[in-house]
Amino acid sequence: MLSHEKQIFDCEDTIKQLREQNQENGIWSDDELAKLEEKLTSLKEKVYSDLSRWERVAISRHPKRPKSVDYIKAISDEFTEIFGDRLYRDDPAIITGFAVIEGRKFVVIAQEKGFDTESRLYRNFGMPHPEGFRKALRAMKLAEKFSLPILSLVDTPGAFPGLAAEERGQGSAIAVNLLEMSKLGTPIIVVLIGEGCSGGALGIAVGDVVGMLEHSYYSVISPEGCASILWRDGAMNEKAATALKMHAEDLIGYGIIDTILDEPQGGAHHDTEVVFSNVKAFVLEQETRLQQYSVEELLNQRYDRFRKFGEFKE
Repeated sequence: MLSHEKQIFDCEDTIKQLREQNQENGIWSDDELAKLEEKLTSLKEKVYSDLSRWERVAISRHPKRPKSVDYIKAISDEFTEIFGDRLYRDDPAIITGFAVIEGRKFVVIAQEKGFDTESRLYRNFGMPHPEGFRKALRAMKLAEKFSLPILSLVDTPGAFPGLAAEERGQGSAIAVNLLEMSKLGTPIIVVLIGEGCSGGALGIAVGDVVGMLEHSYYSVISPEGCASILWRDGAMNEKAATALKMHAEDLIGYGIIDTILDEPQGGAHHDTEVVFSNVKAFVLEQETRLQQYSVEELLNQRYDRFRKFGEFKE
Protein backbone atom coordinates (compact mmCIF):
# COMPACT_ATOMS: atom_id res chain seq x y z
CA MET A 1 0.00 0.00 0.00
CA LEU A 2 1.33 3.42 -0.99
CA SER A 3 0.77 6.35 1.37
CA HIS A 4 -1.71 8.11 -0.95
CA GLU A 5 -3.74 4.90 -1.28
CA LYS A 6 -4.38 4.34 2.44
CA GLN A 7 -7.84 5.93 2.49
CA ILE A 8 -8.81 3.94 -0.61
CA PHE A 9 -7.73 0.65 0.95
CA ASP A 10 -9.53 1.55 4.20
CA CYS A 11 -12.73 2.27 2.26
CA GLU A 12 -12.44 -0.96 0.28
CA ASP A 13 -11.87 -2.92 3.48
CA THR A 14 -14.92 -1.33 5.13
CA ILE A 15 -17.16 -2.17 2.15
CA LYS A 16 -15.85 -5.73 2.13
CA GLN A 17 -16.62 -6.17 5.84
CA LEU A 18 -20.11 -4.72 5.41
CA ARG A 19 -20.85 -7.10 2.53
CA GLU A 20 -19.68 -10.07 4.64
CA GLN A 21 -21.85 -8.92 7.57
CA ASN A 22 -24.77 -8.40 5.22
CA GLN A 23 -24.70 -12.01 4.16
CA GLU A 24 -25.38 -13.02 7.77
CA ASN A 25 -28.00 -10.50 8.94
CA GLY A 26 -28.94 -8.29 5.95
CA ILE A 27 -28.63 -4.95 7.73
CA TRP A 28 -27.57 -2.99 4.62
CA SER A 29 -29.71 -2.75 1.50
CA ASP A 30 -28.27 -3.20 -1.99
CA ASP A 31 -28.89 0.51 -2.69
CA GLU A 32 -26.92 1.56 0.39
CA LEU A 33 -23.99 -0.66 -0.59
CA ALA A 34 -24.15 0.65 -4.14
CA LYS A 35 -23.90 4.22 -2.82
CA LEU A 36 -20.80 3.24 -0.84
CA GLU A 37 -19.30 1.78 -4.02
CA GLU A 38 -20.02 5.07 -5.82
CA LYS A 39 -18.27 6.98 -3.04
CA LEU A 40 -15.29 4.64 -3.40
CA THR A 41 -15.17 5.29 -7.14
CA SER A 42 -15.28 9.05 -6.55
CA LEU A 43 -12.52 8.76 -3.95
CA LYS A 44 -10.29 6.86 -6.39
CA GLU A 45 -10.87 9.45 -9.10
CA LYS A 46 -10.02 12.26 -6.69
CA VAL A 47 -6.86 10.63 -5.30
CA TYR A 48 -5.46 9.35 -8.60
CA SER A 49 -6.19 12.55 -10.52
CA ASP A 50 -4.22 14.67 -8.05
CA LEU A 51 -1.01 12.69 -7.61
CA SER A 52 2.16 14.59 -6.76
CA ARG A 53 5.38 13.93 -8.69
CA TRP A 54 6.83 12.13 -5.68
CA GLU A 55 3.76 9.89 -5.36
CA ARG A 56 4.19 8.94 -9.01
CA VAL A 57 7.82 8.01 -8.34
CA ALA A 58 6.50 5.67 -5.64
CA ILE A 59 4.13 4.13 -8.21
CA SER A 60 7.03 3.55 -10.62
CA ARG A 61 8.81 1.62 -7.85
CA HIS A 62 5.81 -0.32 -6.54
CA PRO A 63 6.91 -3.89 -5.71
CA LYS A 64 3.92 -5.32 -7.59
CA ARG A 65 4.51 -3.21 -10.70
CA PRO A 66 5.14 -5.58 -13.64
CA LYS A 67 8.81 -6.15 -14.39
CA SER A 68 10.58 -6.86 -17.66
CA VAL A 69 10.19 -10.63 -17.30
CA ASP A 70 6.43 -10.11 -16.99
CA TYR A 71 6.31 -8.06 -20.20
CA ILE A 72 8.41 -10.61 -22.07
CA LYS A 73 6.12 -13.46 -20.99
CA ALA A 74 2.96 -11.50 -21.70
CA ILE A 75 3.72 -10.10 -25.16
CA SER A 76 5.98 -12.83 -26.59
CA ASP A 77 4.82 -16.03 -28.24
CA GLU A 78 8.36 -17.40 -27.92
CA PHE A 79 11.49 -16.21 -26.15
CA THR A 80 14.99 -17.67 -26.20
CA GLU A 81 17.44 -16.05 -23.80
CA ILE A 82 21.14 -15.64 -24.57
CA PHE A 83 23.77 -15.13 -21.88
CA GLY A 84 27.16 -13.56 -21.32
CA ASP A 85 29.26 -10.79 -22.84
CA ARG A 86 31.99 -13.17 -24.12
CA LEU A 87 34.53 -11.16 -22.12
CA TYR A 88 33.88 -11.62 -18.42
CA ARG A 89 30.58 -13.17 -17.32
CA ASP A 90 26.79 -12.98 -17.56
CA ASP A 91 25.00 -10.10 -15.84
CA PRO A 92 21.48 -11.07 -14.65
CA ALA A 93 20.50 -7.39 -14.31
CA ILE A 94 20.06 -7.34 -18.10
CA ILE A 95 18.11 -9.98 -20.01
CA THR A 96 18.81 -10.48 -23.71
CA GLY A 97 17.30 -12.87 -26.19
CA PHE A 98 15.28 -13.56 -29.32
CA ALA A 99 11.51 -13.15 -29.20
CA VAL A 100 8.56 -13.75 -31.50
CA ILE A 101 5.66 -11.30 -31.06
CA GLU A 102 2.58 -11.93 -33.20
CA GLY A 103 4.75 -13.82 -35.66
CA ARG A 104 7.36 -11.04 -35.89
CA LYS A 105 10.92 -11.63 -34.75
CA PHE A 106 12.70 -9.27 -32.35
CA VAL A 107 15.85 -9.08 -30.28
CA VAL A 108 14.87 -8.05 -26.74
CA ILE A 109 17.12 -6.13 -24.33
CA ALA A 110 15.58 -5.70 -20.88
CA GLN A 111 16.63 -4.52 -17.43
CA GLU A 112 15.23 -6.68 -14.66
CA LYS A 113 14.92 -5.74 -10.97
CA GLY A 114 13.47 -8.95 -9.55
CA PHE A 115 10.25 -9.47 -7.59
CA ASP A 116 11.30 -10.85 -4.19
CA THR A 117 14.38 -10.73 -1.95
CA GLU A 118 16.16 -13.63 -3.63
CA SER A 119 15.53 -12.49 -7.21
CA ARG A 120 16.34 -8.86 -6.39
CA LEU A 121 19.72 -9.88 -5.03
CA TYR A 122 20.30 -12.11 -8.07
CA ARG A 123 19.34 -9.27 -10.45
CA ASN A 124 21.33 -6.71 -8.41
CA PHE A 125 18.12 -4.65 -8.11
CA GLY A 126 18.25 -3.91 -11.84
CA MET A 127 21.63 -2.14 -11.66
CA PRO A 128 23.79 -3.46 -14.52
CA HIS A 129 27.54 -4.05 -14.37
CA PRO A 130 29.73 -3.28 -17.42
CA GLU A 131 29.32 -6.85 -18.63
CA GLY A 132 25.56 -6.28 -18.72
CA PHE A 133 25.95 -3.41 -21.16
CA ARG A 134 28.44 -5.43 -23.20
CA LYS A 135 26.02 -8.36 -23.29
CA ALA A 136 23.30 -5.98 -24.49
CA LEU A 137 25.59 -4.69 -27.23
CA ARG A 138 26.47 -8.23 -28.30
CA ALA A 139 22.77 -9.00 -28.69
CA MET A 140 22.17 -5.76 -30.59
CA LYS A 141 24.99 -6.58 -32.98
CA LEU A 142 23.29 -9.92 -33.65
CA ALA A 143 20.07 -8.05 -34.36
CA GLU A 144 21.87 -5.89 -36.90
CA LYS A 145 23.54 -8.92 -38.48
CA PHE A 146 20.22 -10.74 -38.98
CA SER A 147 18.16 -7.59 -39.75
CA LEU A 148 15.96 -7.96 -36.67
CA PRO A 149 14.32 -5.01 -34.89
CA ILE A 150 15.35 -4.37 -31.28
CA LEU A 151 12.96 -3.94 -28.37
CA SER A 152 14.57 -2.35 -25.32
CA LEU A 153 12.72 -2.38 -21.97
CA VAL A 154 14.17 0.16 -19.53
CA ASP A 155 13.72 -0.18 -15.76
CA THR A 156 16.74 0.68 -13.60
CA PRO A 157 17.68 2.96 -10.69
CA GLY A 158 21.03 3.38 -12.46
CA ALA A 159 24.16 1.48 -13.44
CA PHE A 160 25.86 -0.28 -10.52
CA PRO A 161 28.20 2.28 -8.86
CA GLY A 162 30.46 -0.19 -7.04
CA LEU A 163 34.25 -0.28 -7.18
CA ALA A 164 34.35 -3.57 -9.11
CA ALA A 165 32.10 -2.13 -11.84
CA GLU A 166 34.30 0.94 -12.16
CA GLU A 167 37.42 -1.24 -12.35
CA ARG A 168 35.88 -3.16 -15.25
CA GLY A 169 35.04 0.01 -17.16
CA GLN A 170 31.46 1.00 -16.31
CA GLY A 171 31.67 4.44 -17.91
CA SER A 172 33.39 3.11 -21.01
CA ALA A 173 30.81 0.33 -21.46
CA ILE A 174 27.93 2.82 -21.37
CA ALA A 175 29.72 5.25 -23.70
CA VAL A 176 30.45 2.51 -26.24
CA ASN A 177 26.77 1.49 -26.21
CA LEU A 178 25.71 5.09 -26.88
CA LEU A 179 28.06 5.28 -29.85
CA GLU A 180 27.21 1.88 -31.29
CA MET A 181 23.44 2.22 -30.86
CA SER A 182 23.50 5.59 -32.62
CA LYS A 183 24.79 3.91 -35.80
CA LEU A 184 23.16 0.48 -35.51
CA GLY A 185 21.58 -0.44 -38.86
CA THR A 186 18.29 -1.84 -37.57
CA PRO A 187 15.14 -0.34 -35.96
CA ILE A 188 15.32 0.27 -32.18
CA ILE A 189 12.13 0.59 -30.14
CA VAL A 190 12.54 1.71 -26.52
CA VAL A 191 9.88 1.43 -23.80
CA LEU A 192 10.37 2.87 -20.30
CA ILE A 193 8.33 0.67 -17.97
CA GLY A 194 9.48 1.90 -14.54
CA GLU A 195 12.58 3.80 -13.53
CA GLY A 196 14.88 5.21 -16.18
CA CYS A 197 17.75 6.66 -14.26
CA SER A 198 21.05 8.12 -15.45
CA GLY A 199 23.55 6.35 -17.71
CA GLY A 200 22.19 2.99 -16.61
CA ALA A 201 19.06 3.72 -18.61
CA LEU A 202 20.78 5.53 -21.49
CA GLY A 203 23.08 2.57 -22.11
CA ILE A 204 20.19 0.67 -23.75
CA ALA A 205 17.87 3.59 -24.65
CA VAL A 206 19.26 5.18 -27.83
CA GLY A 207 16.27 4.46 -30.04
CA ASP A 208 14.36 5.47 -33.14
CA VAL A 209 11.21 5.80 -31.07
CA VAL A 210 10.76 5.96 -27.28
CA GLY A 211 7.52 5.15 -25.50
CA MET A 212 7.04 5.77 -21.80
CA LEU A 213 4.47 4.43 -19.39
CA GLU A 214 2.41 7.17 -17.75
CA HIS A 215 3.83 6.77 -14.23
CA SER A 216 7.41 5.83 -15.08
CA TYR A 217 10.20 8.41 -14.88
CA TYR A 218 13.30 9.16 -16.95
CA SER A 219 16.00 11.34 -15.43
CA VAL A 220 19.70 12.12 -15.22
CA ILE A 221 19.53 11.31 -11.50
CA SER A 222 17.05 9.97 -8.95
CA PRO A 223 15.11 12.51 -6.85
CA GLU A 224 16.97 11.29 -3.75
CA GLY A 225 20.34 11.77 -5.45
CA CYS A 226 19.37 15.23 -6.62
CA ALA A 227 18.15 16.25 -3.15
CA SER A 228 21.32 14.97 -1.48
CA ILE A 229 23.56 16.93 -3.87
CA LEU A 230 21.64 20.21 -4.06
CA TRP A 231 20.21 20.49 -0.56
CA ARG A 232 21.89 17.69 1.44
CA ASP A 233 18.45 16.93 2.81
CA GLY A 234 16.36 13.82 2.18
CA ALA A 235 13.22 15.77 3.03
CA MET A 236 13.65 17.63 -0.27
CA ASN A 237 13.00 14.52 -2.38
CA GLU A 238 9.55 15.72 -3.40
CA LYS A 239 10.87 19.12 -4.46
CA ALA A 240 13.58 17.41 -6.50
CA ALA A 241 11.02 15.13 -8.18
CA THR A 242 9.13 18.22 -9.33
CA ALA A 243 12.18 20.25 -10.38
CA LEU A 244 13.72 17.47 -12.48
CA LYS A 245 10.75 17.41 -14.92
CA MET A 246 11.24 13.71 -15.42
CA HIS A 247 7.73 12.46 -16.09
CA ALA A 248 6.19 11.61 -19.43
CA GLU A 249 4.16 14.81 -19.87
CA ASP A 250 7.34 16.87 -19.34
CA LEU A 251 9.57 14.83 -21.61
CA ILE A 252 7.21 14.55 -24.55
CA GLY A 253 7.19 18.34 -24.76
CA TYR A 254 10.96 18.37 -25.14
CA GLY A 255 10.91 15.59 -27.74
CA ILE A 256 12.89 13.23 -25.49
CA ILE A 257 10.10 10.66 -25.70
CA ASP A 258 7.59 10.18 -28.49
CA THR A 259 4.57 8.49 -26.93
CA ILE A 260 2.91 8.28 -23.50
CA LEU A 261 1.48 4.82 -22.86
CA ASP A 262 -1.59 4.87 -20.63
CA GLU A 263 -1.71 2.97 -17.36
CA PRO A 264 -4.79 1.80 -15.44
CA GLN A 265 -6.11 4.09 -12.72
CA GLY A 266 -3.56 4.08 -9.90
CA GLY A 267 -0.72 2.46 -11.85
CA ALA A 268 0.25 -0.58 -13.91
CA HIS A 269 0.02 -2.98 -10.96
CA HIS A 270 -3.75 -2.44 -10.71
CA ASP A 271 -4.45 -4.07 -14.09
CA THR A 272 -1.39 -5.58 -15.73
CA GLU A 273 -3.27 -6.96 -18.73
CA VAL A 274 -4.20 -3.45 -19.87
CA VAL A 275 -0.57 -2.34 -19.72
CA PHE A 276 0.70 -5.44 -21.51
CA SER A 277 -1.85 -4.83 -24.28
CA ASN A 278 -0.88 -1.16 -24.63
CA VAL A 279 2.85 -1.94 -24.80
CA LYS A 280 2.36 -4.77 -27.28
CA ALA A 281 0.23 -2.59 -29.57
CA PHE A 282 2.82 0.20 -29.42
CA VAL A 283 5.71 -2.14 -30.24
CA LEU A 284 3.97 -3.75 -33.20
CA GLU A 285 2.76 -0.43 -34.58
CA GLN A 286 6.22 1.13 -34.39
CA GLU A 287 7.92 -1.94 -35.85
CA THR A 288 5.61 -1.77 -38.86
CA ARG A 289 6.32 1.94 -39.32
CA LEU A 290 10.11 1.71 -38.93
CA GLN A 291 10.46 -1.23 -41.30
CA GLN A 292 9.35 1.06 -44.12
CA TYR A 293 12.65 2.96 -44.01
CA SER A 294 15.97 2.00 -45.51
CA VAL A 295 18.96 1.74 -43.17
CA GLU A 296 20.25 5.09 -44.42
CA GLU A 297 16.89 6.80 -43.79
CA LEU A 298 16.67 5.18 -40.35
CA LEU A 299 20.11 6.42 -39.31
CA ASN A 300 19.46 9.93 -40.60
CA GLN A 301 16.19 10.14 -38.70
CA ARG A 302 17.82 8.82 -35.53
CA TYR A 303 20.58 11.42 -35.85
CA ASP A 304 18.07 14.22 -36.41
CA ARG A 305 15.96 13.05 -33.46
CA PHE A 306 18.80 13.52 -30.99
CA ARG A 307 20.02 16.75 -32.58
CA LYS A 308 16.64 18.34 -31.83
CA PHE A 309 16.83 17.77 -28.08
CA GLY A 310 16.84 20.82 -25.85
CA GLU A 311 15.99 24.48 -26.17
CA PHE A 312 18.39 27.20 -27.23
CA LYS A 313 18.39 30.97 -26.96
CA GLU A 314 20.66 33.35 -28.82
